[in-house]
Amino acid sequence: MKQYIVTALVANKSGVLTRVSGLFARRGYNINSLAVCATETPAFSRMTIVAEADDATIKQITRQLDKLVDVKKVALLSPDKAVCRELLIVKLTLDPAQRPEIESTCNIYKAKMIDLSPASLIVELTGEPNKIDAFIQVVTHYGIIELVRTGLTALSRGADNINDLTDYNDLF
Repeated sequence: MKQYIVTALVANKSGVLTRVSGLFARRGYNINSLAVCATETPAFSRMTIVAEADDATIKQITRQLDKLVDVKKVALLSPDKAVCRELLIVKLTLDPAQRPEIESTCNIYKAKMIDLSPASLIVELTGEPNKIDAFIQVVTHYGIIELVRTGLTALSRGADNINDLTDYNDLF
């Protein structure tokens, strides 16, 4: 199984997310992460879907997505030709004696402390998923109270945009 980044330009209207996620669910495919937002054009939203599949399965998924009425464009992003980022917000237990150590760790990872209370600290970090994973592993021993991750968001590098990307049909 290989991890694929599927990007789709879809109509920015109610029910589209349900239809897309339902397509995956009905066929028993798992979505590792899903990020959706409005685009520079108010009529469209952009979906970034990360899924693990073999070539035949991802081909089937992209073809079925492309058949949905509200989907304008579907493409696969190559991780080496895309900028991929994720956002993490994590609440840590704060022992005042460990605060300098936590601050140092945050500085190393370029994480921002965005909230501080007597018993906890909230930290924000943006980066590639492996950087996020590494940061979580490092701060686990401080005591993670809770965390949230956005899931992967990605854009192709350079001047290319979703309309210029190779259609998924050309990849198989």
